[in-house]
Amino acid sequence: MGKLISQLPYSLRLAWLNLLRNGRRSALSILIITIAVFALTSAGGFGLYTYDSLKESTARDTGHLTLSQPGYFESDEEMPLSNGLSDTSELIRTMMKYDEVRGVQPRIDFTGLISNGVKSTIFMGTGVNDREFDMKGPFLDMRSGKTLTDITSSRYDVMEPEIMLGIDLARNLNVSVGDWVTLLATTSEGALNAFDFKVHGTYSTGAPELDKRQLYIHIDSAQELLLSEKVSTLSVFLFDTEKTAELHQRLDQELETMPLDYDVEITPWQERAFFYNKVKDLYDLIFGVMGFVMGLVVFVALFNTMTMSVTERTREIGTLSALGSYPNEIIHSFLREAGLLAVIGVVLGAVITALTTILLLVVDVQMPPPPGRTDGYSLNIYFSFELVAYAGVGVVCICLLAAYLSAKKGVKKPITEALIYV
Repeated sequence: MGKLISQLPYSLRLAWLNLLRNGRRSALSILIITIAVFALTSAGGFGLYTYDSLKESTARDTGHLTLSQPGYFESDEEMPLSNGLSDTSELIRTMMKYDEVRGVQPRIDFTGLISNGVKSTIFMGTGVNDREFDMKGPFLDMRSGKTLTDITSSRYDVMEPEIMLGIDLARNLNVSVGDWVTLLATTSEGALNAFDFKVHGTYSTGAPELDKRQLYIHIDSAQELLLSEKVSTLSVFLFDTEKTAELHQRLDQELETMPLDYDVEITPWQERAFFYNKVKDLYDLIFGVMGFVMGLVVFVALFNTMTMSVTERTREIGTLSALGSYPNEIIHSFLREAGLLAVIGVVLGAVITALTTILLLVVDVQMPPPPGRTDGYSLNIYFSFELVAYAGVGVVCICLLAAYLSAKKGVKKPITEALIYV
């Protein structure tokens, strides 16, 4: 350590030696800065992890981009699929020619009644194909059975059309995998139609209200039930969520040149991510208040430390002034000490955050379910160099401000008073 210090520039070496004059006080100041930086970077890292998880789960659920008729999400349909898309094969081919696109999935959203023969309840159905569940990946929480079988596969039995039920919907109807249920829905022509389906699996969305109502069936079965060839929307899934805005712009230009019989509107996932937006706004407010409080704590601690240091060295300041040192030179020496304290604290705080991030990858710490959800999740923290840089710059500025205010007051004392100060 001594050899390392001796290699530092003279001004930093002098600042380090001045800090060692009261090592306990300097250590306490460094500890406060370290805790503040750790709190800011770890909380911010948790926020980044939360944002990323919610972003991916929302995009995997709705699609990164959704193609629909204009106003589809703002107004209710008079009849099922009256605002749907027809002849979507050309649209799908256009989307799939882009390298960023992982897949384009047609969907049909509809409602009706589901019955087990004794009890009936309202459902919210979604007609999809089997690749829909590949797009969801780890964000699909299967509780029993399997996802829908590929309808073109030899394993699919046309005499036993498949259905997947939300876990609470299956529980309320007292059905399990292998049981039969009946769906009753209004067709696109306004008549009633009913089909029987065999339960192929149950799943959970994590939201109790959705688990009580939601179900999936094959999109072909949904079209037969509703007596229509249309689809409600086309969900475009990308390999990289960050490419959403870029592809959105390119698709807008592409659609303007396509000879379609109807208008098409593109909706990015952010406009349908209501839960994500609310959580992000809440966390931004929490982290903003937390950052302000931590900054205030660091400022008060450093101001107290530097004020005590200036007071104890009043005679030294008077001597330096008598020897011809300018006030700014004396203030700069205290600024270097405060800056050195801040840098040490920032580095230690960042290291502790990095170690915590690694530890949480090994140790599974479960968080309780958030409001409106049934499942908890693993606690993880993202280590962000950008976040460390922001926190570090903020803490250094606060420390320098505290040192400047303390030192400025000390150098204003007349030389004669400073020299006889006890």
